[in-house]
Amino acid sequence: MHGWIILDKPVGLGSTQAVAAVKRNMREAGYGKLKVGHGGTLDPLATGVLPIALGEATKLCGRMLDASKVYEFTIAFGTETSGLDAEGEVVSTSEVRPTLPQVRAVLPQFTGAIYQIPPAYSAIKIDGKRAYERARSGEQVEMASRQVQIYGLELSHLDVVSANTPIDSVTLTAHVSKGTYIRSLARDIAYALGTVGHVTMLRRTKAGPFGLKQAISLDKLNEIGKGAPAKDIILPLEAGLVDIPALDLSPDAAMAIRQGRVLTGVATKDGLYWARDAEMRALALVEQIGGELRTVRGFNL
Repeated sequence: MHGWIILDKPVGLGSTQAVAAVKRNMREAGYGKLKVGHGGTLDPLATGVLPIALGEATKLCGRMLDASKVYEFTIAFGTETSGLDAEGEVVSTSEVRPTLPQVRAVLPQFTGAIYQIPPAYSAIKIDGKRAYERARSGEQVEMASRQVQIYGLELSHLDVVSANTPIDSVTLTAHVSKGTYIRSLARDIAYALGTVGHVTMLRRTKAGPFGLKQAISLDKLNEIGKGAPAKDIILPLEAGLVDIPALDLSPDAAMAIRQGRVLTGVATKDGLYWARDAEMRALALVEQIGGELRTVRGFNL
């Protein structure tokens, strides 16, 4: 059993709990002990696309963590919380409320390469301990600024209001690089508007090549443990490779790749590929550099 379950994670479920739910259902379905991992943490308060890898697909989890993500999120203006979300304690308030034109005007400031300070309540490790563990124990946590990439940031579904009407909240869509904290982005947008704010809704709509159309509910996942066919919801390992060119290999070349040997004379440009054999099975992630094709990560399918 090798492939992907794309879970539409509900509010209140942590990413580790989601992995445990997949393991439990697969075990109850008779698949025994199975290697399972996820492709990008989602906060318990967030919902949306959580790629969960099974078997050999877990070798692609690191690549999925590095992939860009798309989020829809709502900023409530006037209140900042300790966790920059709806669960934190109020730490700052403001009577200032922006207008939609003002929001639209500041968004270009947060597009492209930007620096942001991650929330103190984050999973980043500081001297071997998670930042959120330090913050919850009462420590004053100093987070270092880091550069991230915002590929796109725009107003999402809009209420019809006049240009001069102050608004209490706004919903945005952001396409971001790995390491981007939406809660920090929301905080900084509020600051740029002369007020404070926090995230009240966060939904991931895309993670790497996976989107909501491929995602299943927790109830649908639980049906596997009750006897529903797992093949109906499990995507093939190759579904995590659709953004990489495929490289078709001859039987001899495929055997060499399986053995981890370096190939020369393969007529292709330098770059990353996924190699497949004559039966269209994924053999490995491979990289062509200077005329040599080397295995980056092999699959035992």
